[in-house]
Amino acid sequence: MTNFEILASLECKILHNTGSFTAFALDILAIGITNQRESTLIWDKNTSEALVNAIIWLDNRTTSTVEDLLETIPNNARNINYLRPLCGLPLSPYFSGVKLRWLRDNVATVKRAMDAGDAMFGTIDTWLMYNLTGGVNGGVHKTDVTNASRTMLMNIETLQWDGNLLKFFGLPRSILPEICSSAEHFGVIASGSLKGIPITADLGDQQAALVGQQCLSKGQAKATYGTGCFLLYNTGPSIVHSQHGLLTTVGYQLGRKATPYYALEGSVSIAGAAFNWLRDNIGLIQNTGQIETMASMVDNSLDVYFVPAFNGLYAPYWNQDARGVLCGLSEETTSEHIVRATLEAVCFQVRDILDSMHKDCKIPLAKLMVDGGMTVNNLFLQLQSDLVGIHVLRAKIAETTALGAAMAAYKTIAPQYNMEGPLSKSDERDVVKPKINSTERNLRYQKWKMAIERSLNWETSSLVQGERESFDGV
Repeated sequence: MTNFEILASLECKILHNTGSFTAFALDILAIGITNQRESTLIWDKNTSEALVNAIIWLDNRTTSTVEDLLETIPNNARNINYLRPLCGLPLSPYFSGVKLRWLRDNVATVKRAMDAGDAMFGTIDTWLMYNLTGGVNGGVHKTDVTNASRTMLMNIETLQWDGNLLKFFGLPRSILPEICSSAEHFGVIASGSLKGIPITADLGDQQAALVGQQCLSKGQAKATYGTGCFLLYNTGPSIVHSQHGLLTTVGYQLGRKATPYYALEGSVSIAGAAFNWLRDNIGLIQNTGQIETMASMVDNSLDVYFVPAFNGLYAPYWNQDARGVLCGLSEETTSEHIVRATLEAVCFQVRDILDSMHKDCKIPLAKLMVDGGMTVNNLFLQLQSDLVGIHVLRAKIAETTALGAAMAAYKTIAPQYNMEGPLSKSDERDVVKPKINSTERNLRYQKWKMAIERSLNWETSSLVQGERESFDGV
């Protein structure tokens, strides 16, 4: 087994083994971190204690902060894209900068710590790295360009914290970690069985999957299907500012002096989470293992369309007032039709994003690399290929996010490593090809767009204000 294969194997064990970790520390060359990106933590630098519970990426309580910030835009413009030229992102509850401002406005202990210069901010990677390297006893306060690009506080061109963005959000520079590349020496684990092992990579989870899928050339794209769905399209060293609702983000920078590669990203907030809703909220299924079997019991969705906009729509709509709708019900509709329509909803949302990417980049995508929990469902992959009209390729290495972090970590300690070379004999991919024609595909997509129209603007500003509950601490 090569050193790289050892590292990739150990990376997966570290991230996913819930039992004891039994590998010998001497076998481990380095550690790579990959993490949920926009989730926001803030802690006291004197005690290393968290000042408040983390706000995860999907938390929508910061909607009120977005509304307040929109009011501060000059000339009463209320333009969610006001900051895009600087950070590549629209104003949305999704991003860390908005969550930080919400914490400052709503949690007194956070505001006091910020004002006193005692607060430290980080996404999950920063929190892990700080504690692994010693915490208050010399722990490093760092992040990488991929995670920093999701905060709305980093300048997308300079790859440094931006004074104008910090001023807009009313946040102090003192709370922010140092921005590093995605593959370099971050620090050394301070204690425990891995004491002395260096941390040599740090990437947000979706960017790590981009690397793990070896989408390292301009024009390649991958989609990861989990709770949400995230599609990244590598735009190379060029920054592409989307005109069609996508995010401009950093794909990776594999070394302090390496050229940064950028990506366009389409984010779908509800993918696999829709099936949890079918199970937990309305009892339509007993467990998620039933999905493929149930959806296969019918030949089509019987013109049922489900838009799972439970907390608004992300790319390419960015409409926080949208809510879920189920359209096209008839007396013949069964639970199987609704389950199949839920699978199709994820596929249609990916079609929305791919269409936007085509408009922005002018180059149609010929194939889509896919990974994540939902890709074990063969019917889902066929529906995805049918409804977007391209080949869908499933990697046989399931944990591409962990693999990408391992690849970047190994690249740091072995600069000669060719990341675009074959990984192993198991690097073959399952290829799924479309089975329906473009006429049927486009007709079904038109009806999806009709369903989208019906989901928009359900949550008016007055209703949102009336339903807000006071926050009395966590």
